[in-house]
Amino acid sequence: MVDLKELRDEIDSIDRQIVELFEKRMDICQKVAEYKIRTGKKVFDRTREQAKIDTVKGLTRSEFNRHGIEELFQQIMAMSRKLQYQLLEENGVAGRLPFIAVDEIERSKVRVVFQGVEGACSQAAMKQYFNEDITSFHVEQWRDAMEAIAEGSADFAVLPIENSTAGSVYDMYDLLVEFENYIVGEQIIRCEHKLLGLPGAQLSDIQRVYSHPQGLSQCKPFLEEHRGWKQIPLENTAVAAKRVAEEGDKSQAAIASAFAGEQFGLQVLADKIYLNEANSTRFIIITNQRIFRKDADKISICFEQPHTSGSLYNMLSHIIYNNLNMTKIESRPIEKRNWEYRFFIDFEGNLNDSAVKNALRGIREEAKSMKILGNY
Repeated sequence: MVDLKELRDEIDSIDRQIVELFEKRMDICQKVAEYKIRTGKKVFDRTREQAKIDTVKGLTRSEFNRHGIEELFQQIMAMSRKLQYQLLEENGVAGRLPFIAVDEIERSKVRVVFQGVEGACSQAAMKQYFNEDITSFHVEQWRDAMEAIAEGSADFAVLPIENSTAGSVYDMYDLLVEFENYIVGEQIIRCEHKLLGLPGAQLSDIQRVYSHPQGLSQCKPFLEEHRGWKQIPLENTAVAAKRVAEEGDKSQAAIASAFAGEQFGLQVLADKIYLNEANSTRFIIITNQRIFRKDADKISICFEQPHTSGSLYNMLSHIIYNNLNMTKIESRPIEKRNWEYRFFIDFEGNLNDSAVKNALRGIREEAKSMKILGNY
């Protein structure tokens, strides 16, 4: 009977040989990178790599080993590419990104568009991010705001991208791909719902409550204490507040923010009626300029990768190998390509950082397409 220790010793010996050969291979890869630096040749050669994988698969003796060798060499070649990208960056041939660093994003004497009516949370986010000496206007749809930026009738737009309870605003991701507009900032607004009514109204007067469906849902425990009230959903909380103010009926109330109440002259009938005290909405600040603050520390990108096994891992591995911290990932269906997806990721970093440039170069070369959505 074979001794287990002897088997493990044999494996250890083989592993040492693998490490030695791996380091020898990476030394040669460095020479390949030096050649590509001199000649301007691209790092990633998909045809060459696939031919190499097909060759080494043919050297195995079983189907299980063929699959294992394919996966192993995919990783080895991915690591080789990352070494070459790093050397290109160190030698100053990584290329410039088409973004300009600025000291500050303009917050005074600019034109800003937000979606919704007066009193909307997007207006509250705008007032928190920008100074008072701006010109602002509102539009009905998110697309209208993106078009206003693209055509130059506004310098910036303030639009929702994510709610901590309800999740991402998926249509916004699609619009970021469609338009050549870019994220330059963000503003987080706490969703502190209040019950708003006409001046002089009492809780005992209320028969109908208006709000966005999520506003009604997030205040469910409070509303269950008043089961006689009719709950009426509207397109957003600010519209609910506006309706109560315009109709002048003391039996009606709105679940909305204190900011909306101030805009429409309503009083707070009940405070802290929301279920989740941490509930917040993140708004992005968008412009048509490719700019970023010099101290920006978050980057958003999107990419499409080959529809093959392991391709998403290969894309994300550029974030890992450059020691960058990914903070968010989303996916959206690609139009007219069933069951294929575009991925959106956020990670920490600045476009001037060498590690960021290295990661973006690797993703750009290996993805079908990549777009930098902003650094903020």
